[in-house]
Amino acid sequence: MRLFAAVLPPEDVAGELAAEVAELKRLPGAEALRWTGRPGWHFTLAFYGEVDDDVVPELSARLARTARRTEPFALALRGGGQFGHGRALWAGAEGELRTLRLLADRAEAAARKAGVEMGEHRRYKPHLTVARSREAIDVRPYLDALAGFAGRTWTVDELVLVRSSLPTSGVPGEQPRYEAVARWALGGAG
Repeated sequence: MRLFAAVLPPEDVAGELAAEVAELKRLPGAEALRWTGRPGWHFTLAFYGEVDDDVVPELSARLARTARRTEPFALALRGGGQFGHGRALWAGAEGELRTLRLLADRAEAAARKAGVEMGEHRRYKPHLTVARSREAIDVRPYLDALAGFAGRTWTVDELVLVRSSLPTSGVPGEQPRYEAVARWALGGAG
């Protein structure tokens, strides 16, 4: 199954972002972007790709340890940015980013120790993707609008293992489906 480790924003925080995205969609040229759906909003910590079913229990055990070793921390959505010359538009984060990066590094290390091929390590860049484009486009108006965006601060208190199912219908605009397959409380709470 196709898996990744993530931090999910609470429903009210996703609601704040949804209001901001609704405004972004009113900007000229917004139809050239493929906007991600609210159910898919997350901070990917480590993308695992296709993971054999027999590896999932070991990966899960290691992620449970990762969660216990990481204390809950404060995070908020703030501002935004782009990857790939306008191919991806994202909301950024502020708060205890050092702890978020540590959690991402630990989630990646857990997979490596479980035998998941992770490829080259890259420094973690916290982001929540809100739109994509097949071609490079000028996203400056969206970045300008996102610059003033600030969501409420929440306490990240769990690590989530998410299954991603890619669209299969061929219908334009169909979104991937995401399903939380396991959740672990941070700091051993709960």
